[in-house]
Amino acid sequence: MTISSRLSRFAGVMAVALLLSQAVTPATPAARADEFRGNDLRDIRIGMRAADLPKEGYVDFACADDPKLALDGWASWKDCPADAAALRAIRFGYDPLTSREGTMVAGHPAVLTLLVDEAGQVAGLRIETDPKARLYIRKKAFLLGLQAKSRYGDDGWSCVESQPQGGEQSVGGVYLKERCTKTISGRALVVERNLFRRSDQDEKNFVDETRISILRSKS
Repeated sequence: MTISSRLSRFAGVMAVALLLSQAVTPATPAARADEFRGNDLRDIRIGMRAADLPKEGYVDFACADDPKLALDGWASWKDCPADAAALRAIRFGYDPLTSREGTMVAGHPAVLTLLVDEAGQVAGLRIETDPKARLYIRKKAFLLGLQAKSRYGDDGWSCVESQPQGGEQSVGGVYLKERCTKTISGRALVVERNLFRRSDQDEKNFVDETRISILRSKS
């Protein structure tokens, strides 16, 4: 079975997921949703001290802006350069001894980044689907965004969908370029989902991804 035919088989699933997304995400912000009280990723929570981050369960620490600069652990966050917002970005993964499937978020291979401020507090998280994942897993990467939005409450999201440009085409009959935002419990959330084929890509290549940003917010 060709890649094209396989994608066609999933076109129905993708279309249904897209309709569900549109059904639960109004174009304008809804009334304030319930507060979010859980952790943001496993045992990591926005606002906690970097010194209180778990000592076990995580590996492959490195500066996100310079992956060649390996770190000994969370405690080395000051070794990473600060960005314009004075945040230091640490790339990390799950320890295979405790996570046999590797670094997965809701069943999706992921690239994880922790942001630490100058006071040593967790100021943000970035969760991105891994573009190097195998095709049969990666072709569902856009669905992680639906799971993220559901976790923080389906109501109150403000979403914008872009139209094809520059020769972009649908994949399996579905074109998706969506950016949703929401503020809840001191968190500014951004969920971006993309599913399309660029004009320079053949049928075996396409953009299929979710990018999630969780930043500390004053509101």
